[in-house]
Amino acid sequence: MPDKKKRNILVAPLNWGLGHATRCIPIIRALSENGYTPIIASDGVALEILKKEFPELKALELPSYKIEYPKDGEDFKWKMIKGLPRMLDAISDEKKIVKRWVREHHLQGIISDNRLGVISKKVPSVFITHQLNVLTGNTSWITGKLHRQIIKKYTECWVPDFEDKPNLTGKLGHLKKPEFDLRYIGPLSRLQKKELPKKNDLMVLLSGPEPQRTLLENRLKNEVKLFGKKVLFVKGKIEAEQKTEQCANVTYYNFMTSSELENAINESEMVLCRSGYTTVMDLAQLNKKCFFIPTPGQYEQEYLAKKLKKDGLVPFAKQDEFRIENLLEVDLYQGLPQTETSIHWKNLFCLFESE
Repeated sequence: MPDKKKRNILVAPLNWGLGHATRCIPIIRALSENGYTPIIASDGVALEILKKEFPELKALELPSYKIEYPKDGEDFKWKMIKGLPRMLDAISDEKKIVKRWVREHHLQGIISDNRLGVISKKVPSVFITHQLNVLTGNTSWITGKLHRQIIKKYTECWVPDFEDKPNLTGKLGHLKKPEFDLRYIGPLSRLQKKELPKKNDLMVLLSGPEPQRTLLENRLKNEVKLFGKKVLFVKGKIEAEQKTEQCANVTYYNFMTSSELENAINESEMVLCRSGYTTVMDLAQLNKKCFFIPTPGQYEQEYLAKKLKKDGLVPFAKQDEFRIENLLEVDLYQGLPQTETSIHWKNLFCLFESE
């Protein structure tokens, strides 16, 4: 017989860089605090980081979407189209696996962060996204429409942003007339602002899919040597063991846990990083001055970087144009405003209480 006391909820983020996984961390914590038993599921580095954060939780592996990122950002759309058959196969396999897991693990609910096959007709299923409009250049109208057709199948869609202005996602996360049950839950962050003494003049925080992560790492390694002040450089490489290395004014880490990252960002004067939405939410939570380098060819990151610069908050540069002197622009901008939000988890989780 199903164990009603366990109240198992499957939480499954997309494996695309680290952002989808890390923004699920506060959701997993909240589920545990509210008497649910989270079961984590993903693949690759997304699964690895969640296993490191929650070694006590059951972790299940899902099929990889095998998203390949091009060296040249201009080829991004073509690469995605080329990989579509593989992705559709993975989504199909995912649906079958989740159908079985609902029975085997007595699931009471599902939370999918952009995993398109993690859904069930048997239990309430939530889809988390900040992209109600999927930007792909001149094909945005069709990609957005297709994405919304998928979202419609879920019980609810949760958008980690504010419904009204000012908000962080702009046109990415807002529709004029939504055709499904949409809830704006407020920005999600695993980090908390702390008043700590400043230890680093600059923190470099890398993330995102390969090979672009490595390309940016190699470029910035040369640039930070010219900075002349204290730099903390987190590569965003999730490996079995944490490694550190000191090279002149720069301290390198392959990765950091959430608690280490929280302290490190709070102890840093400014942050140089991608303009991925999870990073934006984290830095807004910490009210941090920053400089963005969007991933080449990733329309969403390019849009966010342009929006936040236009709003007078954060400067940015293209990857192949960035120079260390660009960081002088940071003081000309306001910085991300601290997001004062308290998420009403109990209200959200009521969804999983229906018989």
